[in-house]
Amino acid sequence: MRVDELEARLRPYETASDRCVPPGFFMVARLDGRGFTRLTKERRADFERPFDERFRDMMVATAQHLMSSCGFTVVHGYTQSDEISLLFHPRERAFGRKLRKFVSVLAGEASARFSLLIGDHGVFDCRISELPSPELVGEYFRWRSEDAARNALGAHCYWALRKAGKTEAEATAALSGLAQDAKHELLFGAGTNFNDLPAWQKRGVGLAWEAYNKDATHPRTGELVQAVRRRIGVDYELPLREAYAELVRARLAEALAAADDGA
Repeated sequence: MRVDELEARLRPYETASDRCVPPGFFMVARLDGRGFTRLTKERRADFERPFDERFRDMMVATAQHLMSSCGFTVVHGYTQSDEISLLFHPRERAFGRKLRKFVSVLAGEASARFSLLIGDHGVFDCRISELPSPELVGEYFRWRSEDAARNALGAHCYWALRKAGKTEAEATAALSGLAQDAKHELLFGAGTNFNDLPAWQKRGVGLAWEAYNKDATHPRTGELVQAVRRRIGVDYELPLREAYAELVRARLAEALAAADDGA
């Protein structure tokens, strides 16, 4: 049997589950670290608890890599804890919008980049949300930001108890079923006002493309000129709740307007 006959016979088994995201749907990828609790707790015991700026910067660098070096057009990026979310341009057409290609490429690229940065084995999984409206796109990122705040409060409470001498089991049991207000009081009693913590710990970090001026030399005249370049800006002071959702929607609208102008 010739190779083209083999391909015709077997290719359908490989592509039977292929599905493409239809035009008109907004795609958001979410990547999560697999087994990162063990990675940061056992193999990188030098990390500060509950948050470490070195780990944060590795996650930011991984998100920047996904936005700039993987062949996708990303409107907005977001990272908190061990997760990354990416909002693709509404007119993204990479891989014919095949979900399996987006998921496999993003997970592989993130895992490789992060592993190089941390000097250990770091693996990400990936999933794609298909959102039918800009309204839901904004709500998605608000959800992730508010999840970051909830997790940050719990993490600070847990480590306050651990530093007070509680065991893992005791600290976990003490926080089980505890209301948010009670957690704030617990943390305040341990000497920390949650409102005074850095914004990036409570709300995560945003990433978006921005234009900037750079000194350059004119190729013909040799004179010094200002050239406009693009880079990924990092926002450690994201707005709260609906204001963040509106920020994301505004970036989405700007991306669509720019695409229309260039059409």
